[in-house]
Amino acid sequence: MMKKFAAYLMLIPLSVGVLSSCSRESSGETSSTVSPTSPTVASPLAQANRPMEPIPEDNNFVVGVVEKVQSAVVQINTQRTVKTEAPQLPGTFDDPLLRRFFGEAVPTQPLERVVRGLGSGFVINPNGQIMTNAHVVSDADKVTVTFSDGRTFEGKVLGRDNVSDVAVVQIQGNNLPTVEIANSDAIKPGQWAVAIGNPLGLQQTVTVGVISAIERSLNLSTRPSNYVQTDAAINPGNSGGPLLNARGQVVGVNTAIIQGAQGLGFAIPIDTAQRIAQQLVTEGKVVYPYLGVQTLTLTPEVKQRINNYPNSNTRITADQGTLVVRVVPGSPAARVGIRAGDVIVQINNQPVNDAEQLQQVVEKNGLNNDLRIQVVRNGQNLELTVRPEPLPSPTNNPS
Repeated sequence: MMKKFAAYLMLIPLSVGVLSSCSRESSGETSSTVSPTSPTVASPLAQANRPMEPIPEDNNFVVGVVEKVQSAVVQINTQRTVKTEAPQLPGTFDDPLLRRFFGEAVPTQPLERVVRGLGSGFVINPNGQIMTNAHVVSDADKVTVTFSDGRTFEGKVLGRDNVSDVAVVQIQGNNLPTVEIANSDAIKPGQWAVAIGNPLGLQQTVTVGVISAIERSLNLSTRPSNYVQTDAAINPGNSGGPLLNARGQVVGVNTAIIQGAQGLGFAIPIDTAQRIAQQLVTEGKVVYPYLGVQTLTLTPEVKQRINNYPNSNTRITADQGTLVVRVVPGSPAARVGIRAGDVIVQINNQPVNDAEQLQQVVEKNGLNNDLRIQVVRNGQNLELTVRPEPLPSPTNNPS
């Protein structure tokens, strides 16, 4: 059973330093003798005649990416009302003598406060569908979408999935600018990465880096996912914004940072986000395939510890695969006979080397297709067939 992804981005104080410019007057005297080794400096007149418009030498691929995408990147502001019970006359009832008289039955009155949130998003449909993070719009009473040209729209949350942290917001509009979607399978570490968003409320902020890693599993969620890691600066407010390649195509949805770490940001691969967004739009929810097993990647250390455990009836003979640690009673896996101690080595004739790979195969298989699972149990190879079922609610066990 994996934990649910709930890496909420917390606002941090913004400290802005202003650098003052310094000038120094010269005497105006010049020398008639010029050293032959002195560098050639453009005359002030030549610099003054330089055109103010950007020239090709001023631009790079990042400028092209920003010009291509920024009109489709939006700022999302939310607000929600939180109700609490506040004691009446709090100063009076703090008196110990009065509390002894009234006991714990201190009169209260409802108190409301408005909590505001900030995030980013991008338009995926010219008719006004916007992709963002689920935690950006979670429990929002009001959603406001602002474009780079200043246009503001009221948004409606079509659906959100807290497991994947993907949400879709709808605004009223036609022929809106949209982003271009890349193929997530083509992402490689070392490729350029550009993030556009609204960190700390600073609209349309651009940061640049590289794809640091792919297929990264975070221990912050209840289910493993193949996150894209980048060193492009990601800050609170970037949540839900696009991570782009050098062609200006979206490769991921910025979703998480690790507190205390620098140069680490994570994005949901865009193919995963697209699949979830489509289900949210058409069905209003996301159904996850579920086997009902808790697994652990088999390593030499894990194998040795289990085999050396004196009271264990399990003998691990496989060298690699995914070790079944627990089987949920009544689950699809339990009904076909999968047991704790089994090592899953193949699914549909494809090797399974770790727990994350098992989850990927189950997700891509879906609900209506059987899985042929090969397990090794106490040295014997067994072939089992199981059909995943919808993930029970409210349990968030993904496997």
